[in-house]
Amino acid sequence: SLLMHWPAQWLGTSLSHATQGQVQLQEAQGSVWQGSAKLVLTGGEGSRDAMALPGRIQWQLQLSPQGLRLPLLNLQLLAPCCMTQPALIQINAQPSHASWQLQINDHRSQWPAHLLSGLGAPWNTLQPEGNLNLVTEQLQLQGRPGRVDMQGRMVLTAENMSSKLSTLRPMGTYQVSLGKLAGNDAASAMPPALALTTLTGSLLLSGQGQWQNNRFQFRGEASAVPEHAAALSNLLNIIGRRQGARSLLSLG
Repeated sequence: SLLMHWPAQWLGTSLSHATQGQVQLQEAQGSVWQGSAKLVLTGGEGSRDAMALPGRIQWQLQLSPQGLRLPLLNLQLLAPCCMTQPALIQINAQPSHASWQLQINDHRSQWPAHLLSGLGAPWNTLQPEGNLNLVTEQLQLQGRPGRVDMQGRMVLTAENMSSKLSTLRPMGTYQVSLGKLAGNDAASAMPPALALTTLTGSLLLSGQGQWQNNRFQFRGEASAVPEHAAALSNLLNIIGRRQGARSLLSLG
């Protein structure tokens, strides 16, 4: 049928539209259901910033019937540069109930931090270098009007990070954990909470964020160990609002 022969370019067009041009699939080959492309991050429409993932990403998409409901979407995604095993993603969207559910298998991958520079400001100024190690554990997101709930957790470890704004290399290793607030029952779905911590390093980062009123809010701070304060001063001036030796971080 015509449906089975939708070209891969259609998927790229949809992804670009949904992300306002910041995530693109270029040089796509194959079909929507099985294909490959170059993954490129950009600063959006009109931006000259762009950074491509090494190699190509590959995907397979299958539909699983659910009777009178919309079928499940089963996506298998592989980026050979950054994964040893494909990521398995299941999407269950039900417009009649204005709800959706996304489930990801337990997965590990490692991504080059310099890819973020393609997204434009502030990443094109920071120009980060290092490894981004991503781990998901029993991750499930559930959405309905005005609310997103989460089960499981996702941990991103930014390892041996450096920036063009500082001569200090590396500046440190950091962890971003997305899960639920401490003390909540692990089996129940709750709005996701984010925690930023410093594992090692001279640049000290910390902060917390949470989804509230259908928007994400984050508050944190950055500082430097005294012996490297001079080497990190320029970076601290740019990443947040300076308050003495600290830089206050705010989003949302």
